[in-house]
Amino acid sequence: MTETARWLTPEEQRAWRGFVRLHERLGGRLGRLLQSESKVSPADYAVLVHLTDSPEGRQRHQDLARALEWEKSRMSHHIARMAGRGMVVREECPEDGRGAFVVITDAGREAIEAAAPRHVEAVRELFLDHVTPAELRVLTEISERVIRRMDEDPS
Repeated sequence: MTETARWLTPEEQRAWRGFVRLHERLGGRLGRLLQSESKVSPADYAVLVHLTDSPEGRQRHQDLARALEWEKSRMSHHIARMAGRGMVVREECPEDGRGAFVVITDAGREAIEAAAPRHVEAVRELFLDHVTPAELRVLTEISERVIRRMDEDPS
């Protein structure tokens, strides 16, 4: 490797480490809350959110994995566990024998409907109540810009 690393400045390092800590701590707290109060893991919740946001509560297996940034094997194993608990079913894709859909079940809908109100309340308590509307707009702009850039180069 002949390139020189572009080390972070102290200001960049402080911002990056703060962002990482915030993400880890929020994720940890929200995950523990979901698990203890709703018996839904953070991974279950992420899958269920994507499915409820999709028409007919279904999404192609590979598209769901891509949206969650999960490897194919992780997606397969997790969907198998969720199917075992009756939260989702896997349906073959009639147009493509290699593809499959992940479909939310009534039990999956009940699980997310039970978990979502407390999750949203916790998001407000832990995060939204501590930022101003202007800060929230800036965070939204930054997040959307970085995500757009990542979508342009999905490697």
